[in-house]
Parts: sequence; structure tokens; C-alpha cells
Amino acid sequence: MSSTAEKQLHLVSFDVPWPANYGGVIDVYHKIRALHQKGVGVHLHTFEYGRGMQHELQNVCASVTYYKRDLSKTNLFRNLPYIVCSRYSEELNNRLLEDNYPIFLEGLHTTMLLTDRRFEGRRIVVRTHNIEHEYYHNLASAETKFLKKYYFANEARKLERYEKVLEKAGAIVAISRKDAAYFNSRYNNVHFIPAFHPHQEVKILPGKGSYVLYHGNLSVNENHSAVKYLLDEVFKDLDVPFVIAGLNPPQWLTNMATSMPNVTLLPNPDDETLNGIIQNAHINLLVTFQATGLKLKLINTLYNGRYCLVNDKMLSGSALDELCILSNGPESIKQQIRRLMRREFTSREVARRATKLQQMYHNGHNTRKLIEIIFGEPENQAFSTL
Repeated sequence: MSSTAEKQLHLVSFDVPWPANYGGVIDVYHKIRALHQKGVGVHLHTFEYGRGMQHELQNVCASVTYYKRDLSKTNLFRNLPYIVCSRYSEELNNRLLEDNYPIFLEGLHTTMLLTDRRFEGRRIVVRTHNIEHEYYHNLASAETKFLKKYYFANEARKLERYEKVLEKAGAIVAISRKDAAYFNSRYNNVHFIPAFHPHQEVKILPGKGSYVLYHGNLSVNENHSAVKYLLDEVFKDLDVPFVIAGLNPPQWLTNMATSMPNVTLLPNPDDETLNGIIQNAHINLLVTFQATGLKLKLINTLYNGRYCLVNDKMLSGSALDELCILSNGPESIKQQIRRLMRREFTSREVARRATKLQQMYHNGHNTRKLIEIIFGEPENQAFSTL
């Protein structure tokens, strides 16, 4: 697809951003879509390592170019982080040097070109999806297999050393307020723009539901810890229906859910089914033990579900505190569940939710801010905690 758009932009993605079905690529795809709707010609450069070429991307991009990610084990023994050096491409660099369009790099993963002197003076903006070394330290802590644990810990050390490459970026766009504060203490021209997402309006059903819902990717260690905690510490002696939904649950979870009369496990629901059970739940319970990045399922829940009960690490700089009920510790969570199950979610609360989300998480407003950052902005637009 060629573009006659007035503004042209190279966007380099760490993974093929379609289908938009996991955290990082949800932000990437809906950002591209929003920029396209504002008339920006996005030239997408994406690393491919299993998701394949996706025709859908031609509908929102001026051009799409794929590069094979180098997954060879030799990259594990380099001084650079594996997530970075496995995404280096001289072909990509040469293509970017054919013009002078601004470059938008998705994640620390794609920033190796900042070390190339040929790009000095070029407008390059980095979207940080996490404080990556913290994220990998957390993965190492949660991992039980020795070799994986060693890999995550080693990658965390490399990422912490490597991060100062961001000094060479023209601007940094953080995904959460917590991350923005961290990067602002170390680098210049830091901005906070929350995650882009597919939601145009809230679709919350007023009234009452009959169950509490936890949903997430059930093949991920982080979510294993959360579900096991909720089953062992909260619902073992709480007489409230509890539904767990998500991708690829492990056998131990299937066994555990089957043994508890108040627990229902829904493996691998499609999008329509998942949205339905989020809408019909009375409480969406979101717990995590990793205060990293922004949990996009929190945004999804707030647009579609009634009460949202979370622990403090789930909020992690999202600026959504006032729309959630905060609860830490099993006894506090039980108390809040009992209290909320007796309350109706009113039309007034739906309206309040819609107003707040419109203020901060509206894709249109955030796209205008992003365009100012990429193509030239007033000096007073730099980092603020909003």
C-alpha cells in the first residue's frame, strides 16, 4: 500500500503486531491504526519469528517489511542482551537510511541502531514497554528451572548495562507513570502516553453478576503464581463462585479447580466468550506480583467489566487507581469480595468510569500527543505525571 500522507514515519516493531492478541503488540497495532487514522503514513519494519506475514497490516501501513529475527544460540554469549542483538538487521538499517523520515522504535529490543553513527542527528523516538532489567529480574525470581532462571538473571544484568543507549534517543515515550518517572530521572525528553488499545467506549452492564472472575494467559509463570495464591489463600474457604479463564492452563490448575466446588475453569475462550464473561462478572479480580509495565488486561476490564478489584502491583503507575478497588492480602481481598457482592454496579458508576477513561486513555487524544512528540513539539510538552 503506497501512501500520499503528508507525514511519513518508520516504525520498528519487536514482533509482528497482528493479530493484536498479547500485551505488547496490542499497544503497537492500535498505535499504528490510530496514526493511520490521523493521516500519518506508517512504514512498518517488523521482526518475524513465528507469527508470519499478516495481510491485515497492509490496511493500516504505508508499507510493511519483515526481517527474520536471529534466534541462534551464539547470541546468548554476546555482551549485548539477547532480546536486542537477536533483532539487529543491517538490511533494516540500510533501508532506514534511504530517507530522512523520523524513526519510532518499539521497546528497548529494537534500539541497537542507536549505536550506529550513521543515525546521528536523525529524529529517533523510543517507546519503552517496561523497565526491562526489572522485568527480567522478576522473571528470574519466579522461575524454578535452573537454566531459564540463569538466562533471565543474566539477561537482566545485560539489560541494565545496555539501557544507557537511551541517552542517544531524541525522546522516550513511557507506557506507565511509574516507568516515566524512572526514565525521567535518568534521561532527557521523557513523556508518558499510556497504552493504545481497541476500545472506543465502555460496554459495562449495570446491575449485578453472580461470580468473581480472574482471566489471563494461564501458560505464563506470573499468572500461575497469581492463580495459585487466589485458590490457596482466598477461595479455599470463601463461599463465592470463582471463574478462571485463559489460555493453555497447566494440568495442575485443571486438577485443583476440579477439586474445588466453587471454582470453574474455562480454558482457551475465544474473544467473544471472554468479553461476555468479563461483562457478566460482578467482580473482575486482577492480582499480580510483578509491578512492571502496564497490564493491558486492566484496561480491557475497566472498559467492559463491573467492579475491578486489584492489588497495588497491578496498578503500577497506570493512573487508574480511582477506578479500581485496591486490596492487598488474602483477608482484605475476602472482605472486599463479600462487600462488593452485596452491591449493585450503578449507571452512575458506569458514567464515572467512562469519563475518566475518556480523559486519559482516549486513543485520539494520545495520538495527537504522539504526533507532536515525533514530528516536533512545543518545549513545554515534556514529561509530566498528568
